Amino acid sequence: MSVTAEPAEPAQGSREPWAPSTLGVGVIVWLASEMMFFAGLFAAYFTLRSVNDVWPPENVELETVRTAIATVILVASSGTMHLAVAASRRNDRRGAVTWLAITALMGSIFLLNQLTEYLQADFHLDDHAYGSAFYLLTGFHGLHVIGGLVFMGAVAFVISGRSRAPAHQTVEVCGYYWHFVDVVWVVMFSTIYLLR
Repeated sequence: MSVTAEPAEPAQGSREPWAPSTLGVGVIVWLASEMMFFAGLFAAYFTLRSVNDVWPPENVELETVRTAIATVILVASSGTMHLAVAASRRNDRRGAVTWLAITALMGSIFLLNQLTEYLQADFHLDDHAYGSAFYLLTGFHGLHVIGGLVFMGAVAFVISGRSRAPAHQTVEVCGYYWHFVDVVWVVMFSTIYLLR
């Protein structure tokens, strides 16, 4: 005669213990690796800054005011992303898609400013150490913004379709990524445009 333990039946009205989303955990682990990537870029920037007497070089003029306005727009897009997440939690798919579209528009305005600055800059990637650091930092961040826009587009496409699967986790992990991109830019803007 063998004795096996039967799983206990949950009491009526009790809830299952909460478990984190596998997708959410995966995205957070991935964002931690992205944080290390950007930390390496910042370390290179500050190392180069410490060994160069003139930083930035005299011929470098940055559009600080215009980029500050673009920064405010990007930071505000975290608010619209939050509204997309809130709408998805209410199962308001149309509202979530609308807020994702507004967030994507704000991110696109930010990218347009970055492209304009690249086109108007009087220095290039290979002119000096500052140029290399500037274009690498802002360029990789810009690629992450583009990735976020593609991510938002894919999420909006999926949740606006015929699927009735819960949308909130997908929109929420998209929000994690977008908030990360925004926070990285605030640090980058402070480092490159304000501290100089």
